[in-house]
Amino acid sequence: MIGKLKKLERNLGYIFSNIHLLEHALCHSSFVNESQDERIKKTGDNQRFEFLGDAVLGLAVGHLLMEKYPAMHEGELSKLRASLVSEQGLASMAKSIELGSFIFLGKGEKLSKGEEKNSILADTFEAVMAALYLDAGFDAAFELIKTLFDSRLHAVMNGYETKDYKSMLQEYVQEIGNCTPKYTIANESGPDHDKTFEIILHVCNIEAKGVGKSKKSAEQNGAKHALEILKNF
Repeated sequence: MIGKLKKLERNLGYIFSNIHLLEHALCHSSFVNESQDERIKKTGDNQRFEFLGDAVLGLAVGHLLMEKYPAMHEGELSKLRASLVSEQGLASMAKSIELGSFIFLGKGEKLSKGEEKNSILADTFEAVMAALYLDAGFDAAFELIKTLFDSRLHAVMNGYETKDYKSMLQEYVQEIGNCTPKYTIANESGPDHDKTFEIILHVCNIEAKGVGKSKKSAEQNGAKHALEILKNF
């Protein structure tokens, strides 16, 4: 089994000091239950690794978001992290490294194409992150997670910006009182190539803050928060 894992190491961009940790991370319970190999049975399936990997990913992704978006408030950070480490999000990450073709499954799971199931892909990805953490520590795990999640993070952020909250806010306030939203740039931070913008929005006697990597995204973010405030009045 070990020889098969060299390609996965290349996909990950990381070489394990203890390859047996990676092997363990890939052992689904269905495989262990059917195995006649006493070593595999003694080591067990990857469920404990899934538990640890969930914690490693939560901390690493939270750290990454705090580092990348220093002005973003807790509520938005929580939503972003939840999206990134959701079952669908982790399954997407697993597919990006072709993880499904390396998972050790029992005959029944193979027949039902278990390697394509989001639940199995997500759980195994968590287990692999735990194996990496156990092999090299948190710093190494964080750097790899940062690399793997970079494109996914951009996609999630772009998805946030595809909703036109400014137009939604304009329509909403016209219905309740015809007051005009006023956007003001409150702060700009960071180098020219990686600025963060903060805006203050006043509308219908409430104030909302917006943060983004462009003025447009900051205004959209502010409009979104204003809508949340107004609808909760």
